[in-house]
Amino acid sequence: VQLQASGGGLVQAGASLRLSCAASGRTFSNYAMGWFRQGPGKEREFVAAISRSGGRTSYSDSVKGRFTISRDSAKNTVYLEMNNLKPEDTADYYCAAALGTSYYLTTERYDYWGQGTLVTVSS
Repeated sequence: VQLQASGGGLVQAGASLRLSCAASGRTFSNYAMGWFRQGPGKEREFVAAISRSGGRTSYSDSVKGRFTISRDSAKNTVYLEMNNLKPEDTADYYCAAALGTSYYLTTERYDYWGQGTLVTVSS
């Protein structure tokens, strides 16, 4: 699976952004999808995940209630809607794909990764 993330940018605190991750190369519906982020000097951390059916989702505590993950099988794309952004959300955001029926929270479980898209939130 090839993954292409986009949608990052520079915004002020309180603003919204929507990240997209377009998948190609294999059957999108066979893969659970996830978003991770890596801030300056930090390890990559889990943000959100969605099962291959789209029926189950999971979020980190730091983004729960502000971020929404979704997927559009017709477009082979997964989205991350980010609202009420905070300076601590500043990071490179990565999408990833995992072959399986559930959703997954750890980097080790994912088989394919896209390049990062940078989100910078100013205070």
